[in-house]
Amino acid sequence: MNDISFMKQALIEADKAAEKGEIPVGVIIVSHGRIIARGHNLTETLNDVTAHAEMQSITAAANVLGGKYLTNCTIYVTVEPCVMCAGAIGWAQVSRLVFGAADEKRGYQRFAPDALHPKTEVVQGVLADECSRRMKEFFKARR
Repeated sequence: MNDISFMKQALIEADKAAEKGEIPVGVIIVSHGRIIARGHNLTETLNDVTAHAEMQSITAAANVLGGKYLTNCTIYVTVEPCVMCAGAIGWAQVSRLVFGAADEKRGYQRFAPDALHPKTEVVQGVLADECSRRMKEFFKARR
């Protein structure tokens, strides 16, 4: 599989979030070509502001690997991580971050561009239009 295929899997997670009335952000984490964790926003469901998709999947991946570091892993997220999630991605030492839509209002690149681990490779804009469309449709329906 490639970045596009894996991002499509993250979009499936985003759809699960939207079905629950959550902001449609989805994540998968891949290690050595295999999906080891999936996650989507659960902030409303869990009544927890920290229950972002990235946080859910980082915890799941660490449990699968049996350790807190996610070196040799790629995290695919439909929307640019916020500062909190970028910090967690940095602390987990994720090797690659691949995201779809940019988040100009709350994205880490605006507020904390150095939050990631220095060795983390960043790829942005993968299926950006599809990722962005889900967010726009979600918020349009809420207004």
